[in-house]
Amino acid sequence: MRKSDNAIIWPVYFDVGKSKSEGRRVPKNMAVFSPKVLELKEAADKLGLQNDINPTAGYPKTPWVKMGMLTVKKKEPKEQIILKLANQLVTIKQQQQAEQQKQLHKYRK
Repeated sequence: MRKSDNAIIWPVYFDVGKSKSEGRRVPKNMAVFSPKVLELKEAADKLGLQNDINPTAGYPKTPWVKMGMLTVKKKEPKEQIILKLANQLVTIKQQQQAEQQKQLHKYRK
């Protein structure tokens, strides 16, 4: 039985490549490409959310894909947690992209 004081967060909730029926729970403008469970953990840590990671869990609609899951201590409704994580994930992905561009630029010189 699940504890009601924890929210289970799956990376598919934030994947721009998935439809709502496939599990995406945020608008496309707040979604990112191929979110990883470790990126979700980083976002939760930056938001100060108490969390735990299970890297081998499979999303119930696709249990053969072991994408991992994040369990977050609920202090507010799950949907608000998901939206805050989405905003933080967008920031993390933008920082990663900027770092990659910087590395590419460095090698082109």
